[in-house]
Amino acid sequence: MTIQLDDLHKSFGQKHVLRGFSLEVRDGETLTVLGPSGSGKSVMLKHIVGLLTPDRGQVLVDGQNVGELEMNDLYDLRRKVGYVFQLAALFDSLSVADNVGLGLHRVGGFREDQIRERVRECLHLVDLEGFEDRFPAELSGGQKKRAGLARAIATKPKYLLYDEPTTGLDPLTKAVIDQLILKMRQELGVTGLVITHDMESAYRVSDRIAMLYEGRRRFLGTPDEIRGTEDPVVRAFIEGDPQYLERRETTVEEAS
Repeated sequence: MTIQLDDLHKSFGQKHVLRGFSLEVRDGETLTVLGPSGSGKSVMLKHIVGLLTPDRGQVLVDGQNVGELEMNDLYDLRRKVGYVFQLAALFDSLSVADNVGLGLHRVGGFREDQIRERVRECLHLVDLEGFEDRFPAELSGGQKKRAGLARAIATKPKYLLYDEPTTGLDPLTKAVIDQLILKMRQELGVTGLVITHDMESAYRVSDRIAMLYEGRRRFLGTPDEIRGTEDPVVRAFIEGDPQYLERRETTVEEAS
């Protein structure tokens, strides 16, 4: 079973953010979605967990139409999907252990000793053993990201959604987070959907890469395929060179 986005449209007032975006995330893969700021990447993620509903089109998670689910069914679906927020979104008043165990308390059915053991396991997976009693203010940016990832995997989700997981981090810490994303797939078998602007990170963690541009899917392929693409919009983005488009247009005009 997979995540499928089919002809997704979403507007906010006069701003048409998604204009027929379609994508399938294959079971067991890590797929990264690139795109300029404001292109709708976070909007796309919020549709998958039912925080937004499409104006047109549909989102299917394991065959269930997310936009048509009753609230209880939506809660059940969200247990399958872990969400790693861009800024970690930890609760400042809670310890690391309490932040990580929050979802387990909400799901219910676990004894306190079971929750403590699961929290310990998750912190071990993200290399934060011994941090249980610390508070978010005592953590570095990278440690907060890892604590957010530990919280996301605590309920043993099938899918992990990563919203800009390396934003604001130094190169070494980015590499650590990328290694953890790979670890989630290799050791836990989690299917991952990553949104990022960071090309180095995208190349490291992705089985496939898509580009969201002007509300539609502009590109989909492997890291090697995107490196070799001749699409001028994609090349301008991955090379960080807005003048690429201007040079391309000039070359075409001269050739004609």
